[in-house]
Amino acid sequence: MTEVLSGKAYARIVRKSLKEQALQLTGRPPGLAVIMVGNDPASSVYVASKERACRKVGFYSRVIHLPDTVPQKKLLELIEELNNDSSIHGILVQLPVPDHISAKAVASAVLPSKDVDGFHPVNVGRLWRGEDGLFPCTPSGIIGLFHHHGIPLQGRNAIVVGRSNIVGKPMAALLLRENCTVTIAHSRTQNLIRKCSEADILIAAVGKPKMITSEWIREGAVVVDVGMNTDEQGNLCGDVDYHGIFDKCSAITPVPGGVGPLTIAFLLKNTLASRTSILN
Repeated sequence: MTEVLSGKAYARIVRKSLKEQALQLTGRPPGLAVIMVGNDPASSVYVASKERACRKVGFYSRVIHLPDTVPQKKLLELIEELNNDSSIHGILVQLPVPDHISAKAVASAVLPSKDVDGFHPVNVGRLWRGEDGLFPCTPSGIIGLFHHHGIPLQGRNAIVVGRSNIVGKPMAALLLRENCTVTIAHSRTQNLIRKCSEADILIAAVGKPKMITSEWIREGAVVVDVGMNTDEQGNLCGDVDYHGIFDKCSAITPVPGGVGPLTIAFLLKNTLASRTSILN
């Protein structure tokens, strides 16, 4: 029988633990600052969700809205102010940013100790060196979900379809830490379907609705769908044909309710980690 890996249920457990840990702290609560440049509708929804999540676990939240015309210099100056603000332990600049602003410059401006997105070069280096640090929230949440459900990772063949800096690459690094044998696949990969069909674990992060169908999946594979798309009828769907492959998998994440809730939960987890490391 196929196991449904509910990120929604696991995120609820993570948030409950974070709330309990926050209550035990003395002094300032963990503080998260979210900067949003412009008025992208999807970004507005994400930012509001992060703000609500902070309040529910007893964290301090500060949301800063900037016009899409703000000069990069002004944005970097604001980040520097937040770097020096003792009430703020995590800084997140909501992506995407306007074209005249360098996302790389923004990521590098945030202190590594407050980089709750895990995008600063120092944290990227720590991830690949096998050191402690703040790592991207979605991949970290997926590893947590595996552990929560007791899914064995050591020695298994894993394929990550997608090579973004946000999900694909850090996902591969975290799977390597779990002693998986990892393949990173992308648009130039040859024999892609065959390679996917040989994997014990498949992580789909390509942003193409229902791209991955039954022929891509090995019998008994674990499938994690990071995609968030809409199909031809306008319904929310992932990168995986969920109903078409369900019976072939040993475990699978749904869309919605799978990976999505984990991202915010692990953003809060990184914020708490930043708060406690600063105290130490």
